Amino acid sequence: MSSVAVLTPESFAEHRSGLNEQQAKANVGSEDETDLVPTYKEAFPPLPEKATPGETTTEPSGAWTKIRPLKSSLITQVFHVPLEERKYKELTQFGEGDQAKICLDIMQKTGAHIELSLAKDQGLSIMVSGKLEAVMKARKEIVAKLQTQASATVAIPKEHHRFVIGKSGEKLQELELKTATKIQIPRPEDPSNQIKITGTKEGIEKARHEILLISAEQDKRAVERINIEKVYHPFIAGPFNKTSGEMMQETGTRINIPPPSVLKNEIVITGEKEQVAQAVSRIKRIYEDKKKKTTTIAVEVKKSQHKYVIGPKGNSLQEILERTGVSVEIPPSDSNSETVILRGEPDKLGQALTEVYAKVYIEFTDGEDKICLEGPTKEVKQVQEQIENVVQDLVNRMDYTELTVDPKFHRHLIGKNGTNINRIKDQYKVLVRIPPDNEKSNLIRIEGDPQGVQDAKKELLDLASRMENERSKDLIIEHRFHRTIIGQKGEKVKEIRDKFPEVVINFPDPSQKSDIVQLRGPKNEVEKCAKFLQKIVAELVENSYSVSVPIFKQFHKNIIGKGGANIKKIREETNTKIDLPAENSNSEMIVITGKKSNCEVARSRILAIQKELANITEVEVCIPAKLHNSLIGAKGRFVRSIMEECGGVHIHFPTEGSGSDTVTIRGSTEEVDKAKKQLLHLAEEKQIKNHTSELRAKPEYHKFLIGRGGANIRKVRDNTGARIIFPTADDKDQELITIVGTEEAVKEAQKELEILIKNLDNVIEDAMTVDPKHHRYFVIRRGQVLREIADEYGGVMVSFPRTGTQSDKVTLKGAKDCVEAAKKRMQEIIEDLEAQVTIECIIPQKFHRMVMGAKGLNVQQITKDHSVQIKFPEREENPAIEQQVHENGETDGEVKEVEPTLPRKNDIIIISGRKERCDAARDALLALVPVTIEVDVPFDLHRYIIGQKGTGIRKMMEEYEVNIAVPPPEEQSDTIKITGLASHLDRAREGLNERVKELQMEQEDRALRSFKLTISVDPRYHPKIIGRKGAVITQIRMDHDVNVQFPDKNDENQDQITITGYEKNTETAKEAIMKIVSELEEMVSEDITLNHKVHARIIGARGKAIRKIMEDFKVDIRFPPTGAEDLDRVTVTGLPENVDEAIDHLLNLEEEYMSDVVESEAMQAYMKPASRMDEPKTISKGFVVRDAPWTSGTEKAPDMSSSEDFPSFGAPVAPKASPWGPKRF
Repeated sequence: MSSVAVLTPESFAEHRSGLNEQQAKANVGSEDETDLVPTYKEAFPPLPEKATPGETTTEPSGAWTKIRPLKSSLITQVFHVPLEERKYKELTQFGEGDQAKICLDIMQKTGAHIELSLAKDQGLSIMVSGKLEAVMKARKEIVAKLQTQASATVAIPKEHHRFVIGKSGEKLQELELKTATKIQIPRPEDPSNQIKITGTKEGIEKARHEILLISAEQDKRAVERINIEKVYHPFIAGPFNKTSGEMMQETGTRINIPPPSVLKNEIVITGEKEQVAQAVSRIKRIYEDKKKKTTTIAVEVKKSQHKYVIGPKGNSLQEILERTGVSVEIPPSDSNSETVILRGEPDKLGQALTEVYAKVYIEFTDGEDKICLEGPTKEVKQVQEQIENVVQDLVNRMDYTELTVDPKFHRHLIGKNGTNINRIKDQYKVLVRIPPDNEKSNLIRIEGDPQGVQDAKKELLDLASRMENERSKDLIIEHRFHRTIIGQKGEKVKEIRDKFPEVVINFPDPSQKSDIVQLRGPKNEVEKCAKFLQKIVAELVENSYSVSVPIFKQFHKNIIGKGGANIKKIREETNTKIDLPAENSNSEMIVITGKKSNCEVARSRILAIQKELANITEVEVCIPAKLHNSLIGAKGRFVRSIMEECGGVHIHFPTEGSGSDTVTIRGSTEEVDKAKKQLLHLAEEKQIKNHTSELRAKPEYHKFLIGRGGANIRKVRDNTGARIIFPTADDKDQELITIVGTEEAVKEAQKELEILIKNLDNVIEDAMTVDPKHHRYFVIRRGQVLREIADEYGGVMVSFPRTGTQSDKVTLKGAKDCVEAAKKRMQEIIEDLEAQVTIECIIPQKFHRMVMGAKGLNVQQITKDHSVQIKFPEREENPAIEQQVHENGETDGEVKEVEPTLPRKNDIIIISGRKERCDAARDALLALVPVTIEVDVPFDLHRYIIGQKGTGIRKMMEEYEVNIAVPPPEEQSDTIKITGLASHLDRAREGLNERVKELQMEQEDRALRSFKLTISVDPRYHPKIIGRKGAVITQIRMDHDVNVQFPDKNDENQDQITITGYEKNTETAKEAIMKIVSELEEMVSEDITLNHKVHARIIGARGKAIRKIMEDFKVDIRFPPTGAEDLDRVTVTGLPENVDEAIDHLLNLEEEYMSDVVESEAMQAYMKPASRMDEPKTISKGFVVRDAPWTSGTEKAPDMSSSEDFPSFGAPVAPKASPWGPKRF
């Protein structure tokens, strides 16, 4: 009898044994059934032992061997970058800078994990973990970006380059990843054989070695081309290419024999040199042998029967060659010859000829129910019998049917790329023939299994009937909405198609600019889809209302705000789209798109910003709506000419059809008044009598007709009273000039203009004398001065003599009036040059950039305004001596003679031009020199002036266009310096002083608000003063504008409450708190006994019932917590009379609920089934095993309460000798 060990705890038996109590008893009590008890090794199979070195390992037979080891898909590679090869050698702050950024970027790009560590020799150790592909890519990126790169070239024969590249470049990519290098192979047309490798030294060596290996391998290979007569190719290839296949297998070469259709004699053999030589030798032997032994015979076979001799894919010819060794040569299909040549050994030709004629030719006639058989009588009969059997079998097994379907539905039955018809064929295992379009037949034939034929017929008819019920509908949707409805990458239209899966929605091609969207599908679904799309379009139309707001260009940056803050805020709050013109555009219009009401709000806000920033006046003029179109003119030309003439004012007419007569004019006061007068005058004229005329003039004449500053055209207007409108740069017709006014005025103006234009058409050539010393002025900067003269004076051509000649003759060619005006202008320029002086303006170099302005705009404007030339000195990077500047940055600005010992060369600005203009320009430059003033501001206010993250001081600097310097905190200085233009300083100083006053007032206010009042309140009342979720104390804080602070748990004075705020407010808050305290002091607490079984009912779901009781009786009710000594004790707190009423109510509820509880318990006892708990318990013997280690007497049974014998997961256990065997790590 074997020994038995018992583990006694019941929990072990419940979880492990799976035996019921009776089975446990039986197993322990009966010796006969001991064999049913599992052995220890069966219950707890041992882990496989690790074989000792030198010991032969056998397959362990334990249960653990069933588990297969999983191979990790992750790998780790470690490589080292020496210090001298590191690209980034910042030895401080390791883990930061460019090196760390590059590693993060590589990790994100490849998905690999990278760890860097710095060795003692300052070399870089890099560990890369991840999937193989990711690790290889990451390694390549790291080497390229963190390691210094070298390059080398390797020369291999040009014909070997393709083997380095590999198929589709796969070999090259693999090589680059493996060696972490970049390999550049010259293009096929490049004669160079040099391959360039870029990477680390180690990588270059590896790549070079691999490339040379590939080349060496190719050197061993050879290519041999031999010419063998085409007629002998079948013998070399053998039947079904068996001979050439065996040859390739034996020699390891590749033999390429051209197919019969290619008329080439050349056979190509490739492979190792020795093996190629063997193959060539064998081919030549076969050729020589067949050439000696074979003869030919020619027979006539009808052309129509050649295809039967050849057989499918030439199989018949191959079969004849295999059986007889005779090659059958068939003439090409495009030849008229019927001669078939048989080539082979003489004794085999007869057999081959019999094979050729023994074939039975079967032909299926087209359009007839006949199959033609041709051949020897005996064979024909056999074939006939076989075909008749097949036909009979098909008739018995198969069925066919024909159905009529309108040809217009055929393509829909077939489906896109045949999807529908192929599905039906596969599903029902039938053949379906749908006639092509050119047959114009409506008959569809289905063949196959009878049931499949019927099912396919039913489905096709269903599809056809559904198509007959289909409806197509064309929706007119404006082309501009198509892209919005389709959505990005078709996302939105996909949602619509998912909503209406049976409807096909076709949008027109974008290039067609069509508005028609086609819907096709079941009638009801098409109607629903059409309504849905119309609803979307209606929303788009509503949201696509657009309004243009003219805003002066200089204020666009203020509308946008810093970092786009202003425009973003307006867009978000009004839910509109706001588009501003490009910075280099001349347009001033800001376009707002969205719902009409939202657009109007956005428009008002944008106009408000402009009005706030500038002295903008807005005037409304009443002009009858019927005159608006005539005042606006074609494409706005008329109103645009008025706006330009009146200094760029904005004139806004109401939308057409609105019925409004109000025209809005916006701009500076003076210009608005001028535009108003002109508009009213024109409106009056148009009401009386209005006439329009047009004439043409070359565009180059327009500037001359207008004159400098509009002098010429103003003269014509004053003489005639007509308005003359020239085309803008946006107009298509650049020659058209429009004259508007009364009929008489228009005629007079037209007459004057025609005379001017006629004179301009009269081209003459004239000359004038210009001193050669002035020639350079006219031709420098690519002839800019001459171009300006040509633009201004009708395109007159001015020709100066060539450089090097001493001629002073200058030729002018153009219209007579233009030439005269140009000569006059050139004389003025020469006079200016003659009277030109050069003066110096001394401004310290450190101010030059400020004086120039952004992109030199300030200097350009001064140059233009005063007609002078200004030259700034070259900038000195590190001036050795600081320039002496007068206090406040002012300079005396006196004109001094050029003396090298006086002011520094880098401070001198040269101004050239007429004396009076140079002086004016110098004054203008000096006015741009920034001046510094000091303002006293108390030091403790500096941080408030700076603001959070400098926002306060930045706002002031932007607003007043100055620089404000606040001294550093360590200086404790009260002086703030303001630097800027003199004209801006006073305003900035006033603004700063106002800000100081505001801050001082805020300081005083803070001091008043900091009054503290402390009151003493019994800590037991604190929760009541705070209230549920702080409701009571929050209300006190809000009502009295104070802060109330309760003591912390660790404070000594637990009864003190601190109130902070204005003194008056703290007193009122104190009164409110004390009032609550006095009410609480009047309250009493009484304990009552309520059976704990009814507590849940009294409390109610989520405490709803008890809260209502507390509100109704104005008391606080506390129930005992779980685990309390007396579970029936309930405390009621409140005013005496309220407490009594609440207690009465609670006792009534207890009485009412207790009767329900008693009744419920009785019912449960009645309904409850007999429990197994009532049965006498039997002692569980636990989980039983045989032959356990501790039964031998040498070992001790495991203690289940011991953490050593049964450790919990994660808990450290001291090592101990155990009967469970040695511990393995």
